[in-house]
Amino acid sequence: MANSFSVSELDLKKFAVYFIGAWLAIWIAFTVRTWYQFKQIPGPFMTGFSKLWLFRAHASGRMHEIFYETVEKHDGFARIAPNILLSNDPDLFRKAHAARSPYTRSIWYRAFRFDPRRENLVSQIDDKIHNALRARMTPGYSGRETEGLEEKIDNNVHAFLNLIRDKYVSDESKYQPMDFAEKISFFTLDIISGLKPPESPTDTDRFNYIKTIHEQAVPMQAIATFPSLVKVLQSPIFRSLMPSAKDTLGLGKLIGIAETVVGERFGENKKVGKDMLGSFIAHGLTREEAESEVLLQVLAGSDTSATTMRMTTLNILSNPRILNRLREEIAAALLPKDSIISDSEARKLPYLQAVIKEGIRYWPPVAGLLLKTVPAQGDVINGMSIPGGTDIGFSSIGVQRNKGFWGSDADVFRPERWLEVSPERLQAMTGTMGLVFAYGKWQCLGEPVAKMELNKIFVELFRAFDFSLVDAMNPVKSACGGIFVQTDMWLRVEERSTKL
Repeated sequence: MANSFSVSELDLKKFAVYFIGAWLAIWIAFTVRTWYQFKQIPGPFMTGFSKLWLFRAHASGRMHEIFYETVEKHDGFARIAPNILLSNDPDLFRKAHAARSPYTRSIWYRAFRFDPRRENLVSQIDDKIHNALRARMTPGYSGRETEGLEEKIDNNVHAFLNLIRDKYVSDESKYQPMDFAEKISFFTLDIISGLKPPESPTDTDRFNYIKTIHEQAVPMQAIATFPSLVKVLQSPIFRSLMPSAKDTLGLGKLIGIAETVVGERFGENKKVGKDMLGSFIAHGLTREEAESEVLLQVLAGSDTSATTMRMTTLNILSNPRILNRLREEIAAALLPKDSIISDSEARKLPYLQAVIKEGIRYWPPVAGLLLKTVPAQGDVINGMSIPGGTDIGFSSIGVQRNKGFWGSDADVFRPERWLEVSPERLQAMTGTMGLVFAYGKWQCLGEPVAKMELNKIFVELFRAFDFSLVDAMNPVKSACGGIFVQTDMWLRVEERSTKL
C-alpha cells in the first residue's frame, strides 16, 4: 500500500509539472505570436509582452498626459499593451466609429456598467442591442420631447448665480473664497439629475457622491485594464461588495435615488412627465432600462460638463486678453439684464462660440481609451496590416492637439484660431473638435444639452462677477481616471457694480 501511494504521489507531481510546463509553453507561444504581429509598431518598453505599463498609466492619475506624450513620441501610433494600439488620428477615429463601421466596442466598455446588474447605453457592446436602445432614447436627448428644457437650465443658472451672491462674494470687509471645482460639479449635477429644485441649489456633497467618485475614479480605471477582473467583480459572487440601492451614501445612494425616481413613473399611480425620462418610457424603455440610463445620465453627463466649465474658466481667467474680448462682445450684444441669455442669442456671439469650441478642444473631458475592436477580417492602418481582434484606443488630447491637423500651436489655448479660417477649414475644425462627443453610431446623445449649458454659463458668470485665482501657481488639483477628478479651484469673487 505504501509503495502504491508513493507511485500515485509521483504521478501526481509529474502531472502537475507537465501541466504547468504545457501552460507556460502555450502562454509563451501566444505572447511571442502577439508580439510578432505588431513588432513593426513602436511603444514603451515591455508593452509587447505585458499590460503592466498600461496598468501603471491608468493608476497614475496622469493617464491623459501619458497617452498624449506616448502617441506624440511615436509619431501618432503606438503599442501600449500586447493587443492594444494607441492613435491620435482623427480620420481613424471617424473610421472606427462610423455608423456602418465593422469595428465594435471592446469588452473594455463593460467596466462602465455602473449598476452591476445590467447594461447601459455606454457599457452595451452588442451593436444591435445598442442601436435599438439608442433609437428609443434619441428623441428625449434631442429636446424635441422635453418640455421646458431651456427654461429648466435657465432656472438652474439663476439659482447658481444667487448661491454665489449669497455665500461667496467677497469685498473689503469679508473674504469668502469659493471652490469653483466643487460648486460647478453641483451645478451640472442639479441640471442633469433634475432631482433638486432650482430654488434650492446643491451646495454640499450630501450623499458623498462627489467624494466617492473622487476616491474611486482612478482605482476603477486601473482595474478596467483587466476586463476579466471586471467581469469577476461584477459577478453575483461579489455583488454584495458592489454599490447597492440600500446604501445610504455614495454611488449606491445614487442607484437608490434613480430607482425611486423611475419607480414613480410606473405602476397604477404613475407620474407622466414631458421630460427626458418621460420620453424614454414613452418610447419603450423598461423600468430596469430606465433606472440604468438615469444613473448613466448623472454619472457621465454631470462630470464631463463640469470639467469643460472648469478648464475653460481657468483658461479665460489666466488670459486677460481673452476675458476682455469676451466681455466686450457680451456688452455689445445689449442683453436683457433681468434674464439669462438664450441659446439662440449665444449662438450669434462669434467670440463666445470660439471660446467654447477652444475649451472643448483644449481639454477634452473624457480621456479613456474608448477601445474599439478591429473586425475579424482585419484592417490596414498607416500602411500596416492589423489583424482582427486587435483593440485600437485613442488619446483624446492627442486627437485634439494633433499638430498635423491643428498646427504648431495646438498646445495653446487660443480661441482666435476659430475666427481666422475659411468656412471650409472651420467646418473641418468643428468636425474634429466634435469628436470629443464621439462620432457615428456611438456619438454622445447628451451633446445638445451640454452645449446649451456652455452657451449660458460663461456669459452669465462673467457679466455678473469678477473672479480672481486665489493661488495662480496652483490653480486646481487634477487627476484623471477616464474622467477628471478636480478639486481646490479656489476663486475670490466680487459682484460687478454694473451687470453687462
